[in-house]
Amino acid sequence: MDVVVLAGGFGTRLRPWTEGRAKPLLPVLDKTLLEREVECVPTNMVDRVIIAAGYSVDEMQGFFSSSNLPFEVIISVEDEPLGTGGAISKTLEYLTGDGPILILNGDLVSSVDVNDLLAHHKKKNALATLSLWHVDDPSRFGVCGLDDYGMITKFQEKPEPGTEFSNLINAGCYLLEREVLASLSSEKHSMERVVFPEIAKIGKMAGLEFKGYFVDAGTPSSFIEAAQVCISNNRFSVGESRGDNWFHDINVDFSSQISGSSISKGVSIGKDCEINDCVILSGAIIGDGCKLNRCLIGESSLIKNNSDFSDRVIGHNESV
Repeated sequence: MDVVVLAGGFGTRLRPWTEGRAKPLLPVLDKTLLEREVECVPTNMVDRVIIAAGYSVDEMQGFFSSSNLPFEVIISVEDEPLGTGGAISKTLEYLTGDGPILILNGDLVSSVDVNDLLAHHKKKNALATLSLWHVDDPSRFGVCGLDDYGMITKFQEKPEPGTEFSNLINAGCYLLEREVLASLSSEKHSMERVVFPEIAKIGKMAGLEFKGYFVDAGTPSSFIEAAQVCISNNRFSVGESRGDNWFHDINVDFSSQISGSSISKGVSIGKDCEINDCVILSGAIIGDGCKLNRCLIGESSLIKNNSDFSDRVIGHNESV
């Protein structure tokens, strides 16, 4: 199966982490965000991964050319933003084999089971099948109306509170038959607003709700949540968890208190620190007496003694 990852955004919500750095290559524990996205697909099902990207292309090509991933990675370059539909259309030249294509929206860390999704897709003889996630407040999302037969009949974009007809949203993982891809315009357009409603009208849009977890890791708070989800579900092969923390290796003064955090390789944490709900990347140095709450700490950064930060994104190689 070919997998297309939509990664055309600039990662503005994670700046300064994404200044000069490709968002798909940011580490979530011991793997890149891209690897976390593709983890939902059993390795033996993946033929190749095509990344639809619009920035930091050279960095990604350099990384994947020297990486030891169990699948081939190809970059489909967007010279200008094409929307989800145009970006998917542009990947057609790189597709191999036959059968449906799996599309993954960038930034997602979830427990979706692609085997279940594929079985539902085949059973319903669908042209497209969306993974669906239940939310309490659907007003920030595109809502899907699912009938008793597992088919999506209608969509509603960011409904006003109380007007929604469903609490199921598009969870950013979906299967498309190749005839759908072949029909896509190469111009800028949206799958969600243009293509999906038309497929639903002819009764060929299936949907399947999944349980477990679903995180869109595109903001500082949700990036931290993605790391915490990976810790609590033991989604790492390097390092170890202690309580609700993950450590690649441990160089922490025992007088410091840490909770809900991921600590990457070569991080040094001084005396009497309080660190809560943080992601600290490799080579960072945290001085004595620091209090850090809900922070992203960049690679090789320096946090000076007695610093007190909350809800901050500290850039790579930054000294504060």
